[in-house]
Amino acid sequence: MEQTVKGNVVDVFMQKIYPAEIKIKGNKIETISELAPCHLPLTSFILPGFIDAHVHIESSMLLPSEFARLAVVHGTVATVSDPHEIANVCGIEGVEYMIENGKSVPFKFNFGAPSCVPATNFETAGATLNAKTVKALLEKQEIKYLSEMMNFPGVLHNDEGVMEKIRAAHSLNKPVDGHAPGLKGEAAKKYIDAGISTDHECFAKEEALDKLKYGMKIIIREGSAAKNFEALIGLLNDYPGRMMFCSDDKHPDSLVEGHINQLCARAVAKGISIFKILRAACINPIEHYKLDVGLLRENDFADFIVVKDLKNFEVLQTFINGALVAENGKSKITTTKHRAINQFNCSLKNAEAFSYVLNKWGDEENMEQVYVIEALDGQLITNKLLKPISIVHDGKGFLQSNIEEDILKLVVVNRYNDAPVAKSFIKNFGLKKGAIASSVAHDSHNIVAVGVDDESLCRAINLVIEQKGGISCVSTSEKMALPLPVAGLMSNEDGYQVAAAYTAIDAMAKSLGSKLSAPFMTLSFMALLVIPHLKLSDLGLFDGDAFRFAG
Repeated sequence: MEQTVKGNVVDVFMQKIYPAEIKIKGNKIETISELAPCHLPLTSFILPGFIDAHVHIESSMLLPSEFARLAVVHGTVATVSDPHEIANVCGIEGVEYMIENGKSVPFKFNFGAPSCVPATNFETAGATLNAKTVKALLEKQEIKYLSEMMNFPGVLHNDEGVMEKIRAAHSLNKPVDGHAPGLKGEAAKKYIDAGISTDHECFAKEEALDKLKYGMKIIIREGSAAKNFEALIGLLNDYPGRMMFCSDDKHPDSLVEGHINQLCARAVAKGISIFKILRAACINPIEHYKLDVGLLRENDFADFIVVKDLKNFEVLQTFINGALVAENGKSKITTTKHRAINQFNCSLKNAEAFSYVLNKWGDEENMEQVYVIEALDGQLITNKLLKPISIVHDGKGFLQSNIEEDILKLVVVNRYNDAPVAKSFIKNFGLKKGAIASSVAHDSHNIVAVGVDDESLCRAINLVIEQKGGISCVSTSEKMALPLPVAGLMSNEDGYQVAAAYTAIDAMAKSLGSKLSAPFMTLSFMALLVIPHLKLSDLGLFDGDAFRFAG
């Protein structure tokens, strides 16, 4: 089958824009023929397809097949996808599930072998992937790279298990992704010298420059929770060959609105050259990860997009392997029901399980100094505070939330076994009543919840347990839940319906007082121990700087 597409071709390699006709034969571009300027007025532009250079598909709460269905509308033709989340729940079966589901749609998923399952030894996960298992995954054709090496202390201290995984990737000529927030100087150099080639965790320009100096490539992240675009985008002017764009974690409502195309539009508004922008958005990921994705050249795979202009990047058509998969804001990928896999073994709780009982109490001011996690909107890092918390006397002392000062109770419940509940306090969630809970809790995906009182916490958490995974929100008179039956991370329903349901529950959380831009996304990272400074796992409060339990 042959087809033709006409428009102004944007040649990133030659840094040239010219009117042309593209002839597609089968799944490849047969010819790109330049047209005379007087041939006819061509108002649209043809670009290589957009690539998300680092994303956890699971964080969209959608199966890969549904993620693709929404993403192609925005001109995304491929992702570099780390299945780390489902691997922490279901192990190698989870990775294979993602690969097989991704194959059911015309989209180019490029999965990695998760390097850190579990991420640390300070939490309870559902699986372990040792060096032998990781090597077996890397040997699969579908696995393109070793996923983010979050255990940077292990790299710095030459941990044999960590180094064995890195050597396995290098022996197969597959790149190793990094994850080293805040690492600079000689420590950053040692981490990079171990053969780790990218980082998407830079939240300051100075940190990114330091890593660029030692040869690393920087992926500019703009997700639903972590937003580093403004801090880093200026670097694209000086390092166009070593920058990429990613979302990392993107909730379904955000994906409905846009994807990498939005970052391109924002970069154009900054006055950056279109050719530098498209190198980061389209070319660099393909070259770095050796992806089987077309670069808008003759004999390449016909993976390209047609956009209305080079300012807003409104996508008119998306082609993958020569097939038209989206047109004028409508996806041509259909929803198909898929089976669910999961691991969820905890029992319903009672409110007493969430009481924060003190071993010693009774000071004159009825206050106790405790560590408080300070959540930061738009960041994964947190601050470590020491704050006075009220003590309630009822024959024994226990701590309660302080709604007036926005210091609320945060808990983590082991989803794999019945175990004692871990408790702490958190600032900046802003709830005035009720609670929110989620079984999306990076990286081990136990149940994390924040609330104003134990009864609300219990109701929200039990909603999640009853569904064997999901997110929930409760007030004194209302309750809402979005079930996530696939590993407690993803829905197997229509992506647009999931996005609408998420929008509704997000609105309810905000109606209870939260001022966070994405309260559920922020909540999901409050158990992520590998991001400083203070987090809570199912085993206790964790100091990310000292890399040990806080005490």
